[in-house]
Amino acid sequence: MIKPDAAQSVCSPFWGVRLPENNAKSAVQGSKVDYLLLNCEVAMAEQQPPQDVDADECLSSYIYIYSPDLLKDKVAFITGGGSGIGFRIAEVLMRHGCDTVIGSRNQERLAEAAKKLTMATGRHCLPLSLDVRQPQTIAAAVEETLREFGRIDILINNAAGNFLCPASALSFNAFKTVMEIDTMGTFNTSKVIYEKWLKDHGGAIVNISATLSYRGQALQVHAGSAKAAIDAMTKHLAVEWGPNNIRVNSLAPGPISGTEGYRRLGGLSAEAGGHFHTIPLQRAGNKTEIAHSVLYLASSAASYVTGACLVVDGGSWLTSANSLPALLGIASQSAKL
Repeated sequence: MIKPDAAQSVCSPFWGVRLPENNAKSAVQGSKVDYLLLNCEVAMAEQQPPQDVDADECLSSYIYIYSPDLLKDKVAFITGGGSGIGFRIAEVLMRHGCDTVIGSRNQERLAEAAKKLTMATGRHCLPLSLDVRQPQTIAAAVEETLREFGRIDILINNAAGNFLCPASALSFNAFKTVMEIDTMGTFNTSKVIYEKWLKDHGGAIVNISATLSYRGQALQVHAGSAKAAIDAMTKHLAVEWGPNNIRVNSLAPGPISGTEGYRRLGGLSAEAGGHFHTIPLQRAGNKTEIAHSVLYLASSAASYVTGACLVVDGGSWLTSANSLPALLGIASQSAKL
């Protein structure tokens, strides 16, 4: 490559590279292809997804995008943190100096996850059993958190339930259960932590949402309704709690490999059938990518962002098929919860 001359150079029309003035014209003509290939390689390298593993295991190595001290000595409370996206969110926050509380109904899974997270990051992870549908269990977990850490800076509402099912075959109880876990669970946890800590100290809330309601995704009336309510709730709480220095945002993932949702909602079938070519970025996302996006929203990097929904789906909802007959082929004809 031609190196710029500090004294005499002009701007190349290609990617902001500066060339020596006396050779600018010939250099641009002679090196256009070289510059194009080089910058394409750089761009492709930058667009490669970060490392991830499908299982609920910590990453064997990690490349920092932000400062490792971005969340130094903060405390994050993460529902659904024992597996899937929640597990990776906990890991990435901990790798940036944060201690965490992971909560769900499965204490055995939580304890195992906490052990892995602490060993990989050197930070403290407290596993606490709770049911987001029952505010009293959340209150008990929050009180234990405050006894252990003395603060809660970040809340990640990640607990959720989903499956594919046509509305005509969906039981009343199945619809109710998804609404209770996703929507009521988000409100319950937010309100308890607001009252017990955030109201007087400020903080950040990130609600895990979805794009399902944007165009009426087939076989997803239960989850789409629940997530649409969460997006509305995010805006309402951002307005009401902003004066308390609380930021509230939501994040809507697309198809994310290595998750229960990916297996239940047809991700494996789409992958096997080569259907991801319809996504603008031509692939599924991974859990580390979602965790990085949560890290941004939860950190001071997003200090003036509230009431927003960050869509992290590679453009999937804009272009992917919404075919009822195709989805029926991989759906359960009934859902009984």
